[in-house]
Amino acid sequence: MSDCIFCKIAAGEIPSSKIYEDDDVVAFRDIHPQAPVHFLIIPKKHITSLATAEAADEPLLGKMLGLTRTLALQEGCANGFRVIINTGRDGGQEVPHLHVHVLGGPRPWKRTTEF
Repeated sequence: MSDCIFCKIAAGEIPSSKIYEDDDVVAFRDIHPQAPVHFLIIPKKHITSLATAEAADEPLLGKMLGLTRTLALQEGCANGFRVIINTGRDGGQEVPHLHVHVLGGPRPWKRTTEF
């Protein structure tokens, strides 16, 4: 999509603080971090949201989720991390391009759910 900010980041048209890139995905630091470690993983292929992903996208989705562990540990989240995929307007998705938020690092970042 020509007007999608994440497509432009994936294409290198908009600079980002990349921490990982391959033929399928890009991971970069969030410009408004909500935790000491906060990065996004996006597919280079434009997928509007998790709700619009198709069966053919499942290997890519698995790859994205698998990268969360590797990159979270690389970024210093040995004690744990949070993975968030906001989906659709009611799910809090602000950019209409599938993206995984990974948050972690030492507290005091705010936790909204007690376990």
